[in-house]
Amino acid sequence: MNKVKTILLAAAMMLSLAACSSQQSGNNSEQPAAKNTQTGNTDTQTENDRETIYQVALLQSLTQGYYDGIIKVSELKKHGDIGIGTFEGVNGEMIVLDGKVYQALGDGTVQEADDNETIPFSNVTFFDKDGSVELSDINNINALKEKLNAMVEEKGKNLFYFIKINGTFNIMNVRSEIKQEKPYKSLDKALETDQREFNYDNIDGTVVALYCPDYMGGLNTPGWHFHFVSDDKTKGGHMLDLKFDKATAEYDTTPSFEMCLTDNNVFQKMELAKDVTDAIKKVETNEE
Repeated sequence: MNKVKTILLAAAMMLSLAACSSQQSGNNSEQPAAKNTQTGNTDTQTENDRETIYQVALLQSLTQGYYDGIIKVSELKKHGDIGIGTFEGVNGEMIVLDGKVYQALGDGTVQEADDNETIPFSNVTFFDKDGSVELSDINNINALKEKLNAMVEEKGKNLFYFIKINGTFNIMNVRSEIKQEKPYKSLDKALETDQREFNYDNIDGTVVALYCPDYMGGLNTPGWHFHFVSDDKTKGGHMLDLKFDKATAEYDTTPSFEMCLTDNNVFQKMELAKDVTDAIKKVETNEE
């Protein structure tokens, strides 16, 4: 099934369209790689790919209840080795780290996702370290955001950032959710009944986070979105809070953005310009 691929260069603010090399849920036929509209190459990874945030659909479509898979895990891996997202039916939280895609399920377990698992929403890129920030005495998620926002203000607030923080966390509070069945409810309503929270003390692992600039408000959520996976890959999820004494945040600044959409009739009938700010805040932070 054909898809629409939108490329937004944050530095130049240029827009172009091409076919998206992906499969809708239930379509197991492989399709050739989409032609790179910037270079003319059909390689699965180019220099431009390494400096691009690749997004599957919109956080706004996910929030409104579009949970059908748009591309497979195998396709997503071609676009990045670090990232966040979820799976068809919001069947757990996605953490992409070192090229592997982990699925933190609603029962608190973590597994490596099958290549045929499909994805309704995700952000990935290839992590190339551009710098690091030393962090200490972080007592909660707001303190972490304050430190990271200071870095963003210094380095450039209109770029995208992926970060990873590896260390020992005194407190780690994460959530995941039970897989949804059709007819799908909006995500905030689904989480009211099917969200599960997990609290861990003195756990070793990695925080993976994405920063989106303010102008992304219609396509994602501006600011930070945090996920976590333990070093032994048995625990993880969407991060709600944390505490740690000392760690280093490595960051990758990224100037380009590419989005893969679907021509599915349900998706095409959605009012994606609808203001779902309050619902997104509730979904991201558990705050009303």
